[in-house]
Amino acid sequence: MTPRTENSPTAGFSTLGLDERLLAALTTLGYEEPTPIQRAAIPPLLERHDVLAQAATGTGKTAAFALPLLHLVTPDAPTRERTAALVLVPTRELAMQVAEAVHKYGKPLGVIAVPIYGGASMEGQIRTLKRGVDVVVATPGRALDHIRRRTLHLAAVKMVVLDEADEMLDMGFAEDLEAILAATPPERQTALFSATLPSRITAIANKHLRKPVTIRIEREAVAAGTLAKVRQVAYIVARTNKMAALSRVLDVEQPVSTIVFCRTRTEVDELTETLNAHGYRAEALHGGLNQEQRDRVMKKFRANKTDLLIATDVAARGLDVQHVSHVVNYDVPVAAEAYVHRIGRTGRAGRAGVAITFAEPREQRMLRNIELLTKQKIEIAQVPSVADLRERRLDSTRNALRETIIAGGLESYRAIVESLAAEFDVLDIAAAAVKRAESPAGEKEEAEIPSIAERPGSQPRAPGQRIAGPRPSLERSRPPKPGTVRSRPGELAGIYIGGGRKLKIRPGDIVGAIVNEAKLSAESIGSIQIAERHSTVLVPKDIIDHVITALNSTSIKGKKLVVRRDRA
Repeated sequence: MTPRTENSPTAGFSTLGLDERLLAALTTLGYEEPTPIQRAAIPPLLERHDVLAQAATGTGKTAAFALPLLHLVTPDAPTRERTAALVLVPTRELAMQVAEAVHKYGKPLGVIAVPIYGGASMEGQIRTLKRGVDVVVATPGRALDHIRRRTLHLAAVKMVVLDEADEMLDMGFAEDLEAILAATPPERQTALFSATLPSRITAIANKHLRKPVTIRIEREAVAAGTLAKVRQVAYIVARTNKMAALSRVLDVEQPVSTIVFCRTRTEVDELTETLNAHGYRAEALHGGLNQEQRDRVMKKFRANKTDLLIATDVAARGLDVQHVSHVVNYDVPVAAEAYVHRIGRTGRAGRAGVAITFAEPREQRMLRNIELLTKQKIEIAQVPSVADLRERRLDSTRNALRETIIAGGLESYRAIVESLAAEFDVLDIAAAAVKRAESPAGEKEEAEIPSIAERPGSQPRAPGQRIAGPRPSLERSRPPKPGTVRSRPGELAGIYIGGGRKLKIRPGDIVGAIVNEAKLSAESIGSIQIAERHSTVLVPKDIIDHVITALNSTSIKGKKLVVRRDRA
């Protein structure tokens, strides 16, 4: 085996020799630069070498094999009859995740990728395979079932990837892997990715890989006590509830100064637009800004004229800001080391800091990898309830009233109190004033955010109570589709809008149109999803027809668009 180390300077994807269409897709998705495993693995794979790579989950290895796979295994138009690439993974969750990534990266190439795993309809998978696919992402057991049924044909396979090979062996798939590899052409290219390289992995590599390039990506050492003053907490939420959960947590935490990290510049721009539309002062910071724009953003942030700095990892390098009270990971970072760098932005100069992470159900394994790296526990908590939020607001009101009383200057208001005191108790008058300040007339009650962190059968928690005891189950929880029952009070339903990224539509455009035309408050608007050619937005179900009528009577981004109930 030929060892290869990776110590070269940071370089963009454009230096790796990938197809221009893949680079365009990465740009559209907002990816800024490759991770170490991507820089090390992509060039030898493009040169058609076999690769044996040691890299832990969460280091970006999916793109490390998916991008060269797509570069080398493009569909041959006009026919598509046989599988050209096979990716083997240990679990159904990872199969879905990898297939989704391959589809996302390979969209400009017209690549068809399909996940194949146990527990799903065999008949449906057979029909999909008969129609023809380019990339199959499969668990070993189900892949072998299809091979034996002769519904998965591997004679045309050009590349095989074994992802998380050590975990597949731990799960007892050794014989299945041998049988599957024996069914593929001997001249195929093979890539094996594993978090560890025990003797049984090297035995497979020696048998099935030809003169592989060996890559080892070591984890960065974390100095003891590095994160000692940072309180770390994670919330497990569905993707569709992330924005609502972020707003709720910010309202309860009331941070002094916050950096919110996203994976891509596209996510940074979309989140910044949405937060500003919901009344926050947010600024974007990513690699798409020139130096003048970057300096302007940082000047405002340092001067406390911005509440939230929404940034990518690359853009945040070298930031020297002492007053950051909170760091938010809106997405779990791909590399566990990036988590350490991110949350190192808070808790400086002897101050205590808070690191908040929003993770989707399938990303809980990545949280555990971070715990292994940092040797510190991340508290799994529930998104604050409406009761928690109300309690926090009352605390703020109490403090504000105390400060107002101490400051004096209340003489002009005493006449109102004195006139009411002849009819009502003074305490009731004060309580009514607080209620009026806390709940202005016409303001809608906030909806609870669906909890994923609670285990089945658990007792309801009291307001403000954290989850204790064992970690929650890692079972995958799919986010609700638009139009389905969401939360109480106030169900949400989905609206389809016939325009998306291609028309440069942003969440702020949709929020603005609804607020201005339907006279609906921004806080009542739910999740917004912007796709290439369409968008969806969640609004209160009881007024959805009113919102649709209002949007159909106006234009969005200067264009009349089709607006209807979402049928997804």
